[in-house]
Amino acid sequence: MRPNDIPQNLFAQWESAVAFRLFADQDDPTLTVSEQIAAQVGDRILAGAMAPAARISEQELADEFNVSRGPIREALRILEREGLVTILARRGAIVTELSATELHELLEIRAGLFEMVVRKLAVQPKPELFAMLRAGVERLDALAPVPEAGGEYAETTYRLLILCARQSGNRRLQRMLTALSLQTLRYSKMGLASTERRLQSAALWRQATLALENADVELMVALTRQRIEESGAEAIRQLTLQNTPGSTP
Repeated sequence: MRPNDIPQNLFAQWESAVAFRLFADQDDPTLTVSEQIAAQVGDRILAGAMAPAARISEQELADEFNVSRGPIREALRILEREGLVTILARRGAIVTELSATELHELLEIRAGLFEMVVRKLAVQPKPELFAMLRAGVERLDALAPVPEAGGEYAETTYRLLILCARQSGNRRLQRMLTALSLQTLRYSKMGLASTERRLQSAALWRQATLALENADVELMVALTRQRIEESGAEAIRQLTLQNTPGSTP
């Protein structure tokens, strides 16, 4: 089965509401030229079309978007703020490299923020939240065993996280988690690249959803942390292999 053959099911109505890019958390955003460019270049980085450490040419982007280099520089500063680009003195901009140290820090913060979301959701559970989670888990179950569905699986978990954050009622928390999830997405795709890891992840999502429905907040928090830590550990293993001469993933 190919990813395109998998039924979209009920999750599609919620999934389509989460744009997979910078500034997606803004309501009807009116973006500046620099923000529009940052969003498009950010999409390429998150999709893997621009590799870590790849040099970013200001002039090439200026030619592509038919603007001066001023808006390009501002776009790159936006991407640097979001952790997707690194600007080096006298050397220009590169796609931010992936590192185990950064991943540890990002996952620690993301786990803490999502725990806040879970606890807020448990105080005032909504029927539509449970319907959304069940549909999302159904989508994950369908994607998990498909060999080439790693990227789509990771993007689906991203959307589930953001949709849950939206249900929390805290806009600042939602924005923080959205930005952090974008920064961790490239790592998530590494950590969920194997079928085995996706099956484990989907099982934990299923168990955590049931725990929330049963009002067992502590169990859901524990399962969520376990899921994040296991995917993180696999991403770190992949990074270590990539940086070890002669090793293969």
